[in-house]
Amino acid sequence: MIWFQPTTLEQVHALNVGMPRHIGIEFTEIGADFVRARMPVDDRTRQPFGILHGGASVALAETLGSTGAGLVIDRSTQRGVGQEINANHVRAIKDGFVIGTARPLHIGRRSHVWEIRITDEQDRLVCISRITMAILDIA
Repeated sequence: MIWFQPTTLEQVHALNVGMPRHIGIEFTEIGADFVRARMPVDDRTRQPFGILHGGASVALAETLGSTGAGLVIDRSTQRGVGQEINANHVRAIKDGFVIGTARPLHIGRRSHVWEIRITDEQDRLVCISRITMAILDIA
């Protein structure tokens, strides 16, 4: 386990307010080295041409990567903030759900790098993203 302390899905949901809730992100699993969530492809997350908005995919990726980083550190003494994110959109999707899975590529004292794979419900790759998190001490 890479997590600082055991955490439930209910606790993770309580941490993710604002945009994640507004666009329907729902955490579904916390594994030994990953965190997973799904997001609906609906009027909140589609672009004008009727397909999943790339920005919604990035919002899902950042939510997952930030949450993962937050679960690794001691949040009473540190916080993780997004420093850089990129995404490659490889498949269009019109409806249903996308499922994002975040796993760390690097966990350091001052930075983390997380990879987020976003797939459709048939496990076909929709987007691949990577986020770098700066780990800051709370002053």
